[in-house]
Amino acid sequence: MGKRLFFGAWLMFFSAGTFAQDFEEIYSSFRQHTEEEYSNFRHQCNEEHAEFMENAWRKFNDFPPKTPPIKDKPIPPMPYEEGEGGIKNKELPYVDIVPIAPPTPQPKPIEPIKEQPQPVEERFAFRFYGTEGQVRLNDDMRFSLNGTNESHVADAWRRLSGERRLDNVIRDCLELRIRHGLCDWAYLQMLQELGTQFCGANTNEATLLTAYLYCQSGYKMRIGRGKSGRLYLMVASRHCIYGIPYFQIAGEDYYPLGYNEDGLYICEASFPKEQPLSLWIAQENRLAERLSDARTLKSKRYPQVKATIQGNRNLIDFYNSYPTSQVGENFMTRWAMYANTPLAQGVKESLYPTLRSAIQGKSQHESANMLLNFVQTAFVYEYDDKVWGGDRALFAEESLYYPYCDCEDRSILFSRLIRDLLGLKVVLVYYPGHLATAVNFTEHITGDYILLNGQRFTVCDPTYIGAPVGATMPDMDNSGAKIILLE
Repeated sequence: MGKRLFFGAWLMFFSAGTFAQDFEEIYSSFRQHTEEEYSNFRHQCNEEHAEFMENAWRKFNDFPPKTPPIKDKPIPPMPYEEGEGGIKNKELPYVDIVPIAPPTPQPKPIEPIKEQPQPVEERFAFRFYGTEGQVRLNDDMRFSLNGTNESHVADAWRRLSGERRLDNVIRDCLELRIRHGLCDWAYLQMLQELGTQFCGANTNEATLLTAYLYCQSGYKMRIGRGKSGRLYLMVASRHCIYGIPYFQIAGEDYYPLGYNEDGLYICEASFPKEQPLSLWIAQENRLAERLSDARTLKSKRYPQVKATIQGNRNLIDFYNSYPTSQVGENFMTRWAMYANTPLAQGVKESLYPTLRSAIQGKSQHESANMLLNFVQTAFVYEYDDKVWGGDRALFAEESLYYPYCDCEDRSILFSRLIRDLLGLKVVLVYYPGHLATAVNFTEHITGDYILLNGQRFTVCDPTYIGAPVGATMPDMDNSGAKIILLE
C-alpha cells in the first residue's frame, strides 16, 4: 500500500502529456526504486539481526524429550469366524471427533530475492537422500569462524548476508524445494546436507551456513552455543515433536538439531515474518529413485488382488528421519499426518493398475471387501516393540516396504487405498489399544456404522483378519471410541 501511494504521488508531478511521453521511464525508475527498497529492507533486517547477535546471549536449560501420552496395551489381531451371527446393521457410539487443521503455505523470504549477476556460474554439487542438488556456491564464499562468541557469530552473519553474495544460493535452494516437492522437514534436511558437504561435517561453519539459508528462506530459528563452543541450529515447529530435547524461548518450543550438551547459551533475536516449520507432507517428496527389492503381495481370499512392487529406498531413508509429532494438543492427530501423506508415484504405478483391474466393474461393497482382505492377509502382523523397540507409525509407503506392520499401519494404508482407488471418504476409529477405519460409502451397505453429520461411515477393520466390511472386532468398546478425520 505504501509503495502504491508513493507511485501515485510521484505521478502527480507530471502533466498528462509528460505522463504519456515518459511513462516507461517513470515506471522503470519506480520499479528500480521498489527493488532497491526490497533489497535494502532485507539488508537492514540482517544488519539488525547481526547487531542483536553481538549482545550477550542468555543461558537456557533444556526440557527433556516429550513422550507420547498414549501407552495403551495393543490389542492383538483376531481371526474372523464365519457365522458369528452375521453382519449387523448397528449404529455405534463415539465420544469425540478429532479435527485436523489443514496444512499452511510453506514459509517464504521476507521479500522477493532478486537474481544477482555472477561473472562465473560456478556451481557446487551436493547430495541429499541420493538426490543431486546444485547451487551457485564457490570457494570465494567459504568462511571460517575464529571462535563462537557473540562477535564472531555476528561478524560471520554479516559476511554471509553482505553484498547479497548468497542471494543466488537461496534462490537455488528454494527452486530445489519446488522442483522436488520438498516438505519443510525435507527442505531442512537438504540444507543441512548442503552445509555439511560445503563446510565439513560437524563444523560450526556448516551449522551457521545452514542456519542462514534456513532463516533467509523464511523459517523461524535460533542459534545456540554449548559449553564446548559448538553451535546448534534450533528450529521452531508448528507441531509438537517427540523424542527430542527442547528449549522454550518466549513461550515457544525450539528443537536443537544434533544436541548433546547440558543447556545452551541462546541468541533470542528474531527475524521479520519468520514462520515455524510444518511436519505435514502434503505432496510427494520427489527424490531420486533407488529401487528396493521386488515384493509380491497377494490377498488370500481374492488371489487376483495382488501386486509386485518396488519402493524407493531414498524415500524410505527420508521417512526414517521423520520425527513423531502431533498437531495441536491431541496426540491422535499424528495418525492423520501419516494417513494424509500421498503414496509416491512410482509405487502407485506398480501397485494401482493391478488393484484397479481386480476391482473393475465391481460395486463399492465388493471392491472394499477385496481391498480390505488384501490389507488383512497380504501383510504379516507384528508389534512395534518387537520390531522397532517402541511405538512407531508407518507411512503407507513403509508398510509396503517393511515385512511387518501393526493395526495403525494397516489402517493408514487401507485408508489411502480406499481414497485413491474408490474416491470415498474415510475416517480412522481409535479404540484404546487399537486403530480401525470407517468408510463413507455412497451405496447402501449393511454393517456397523458411525454417523457423522448425517453421513454414515461403515466400519472396516484391517486387523480383524478375514472380516468383511461392516464387522467390528469383538470386545471393542465404542463408548470410548474417537473419530479422527482425514482429508
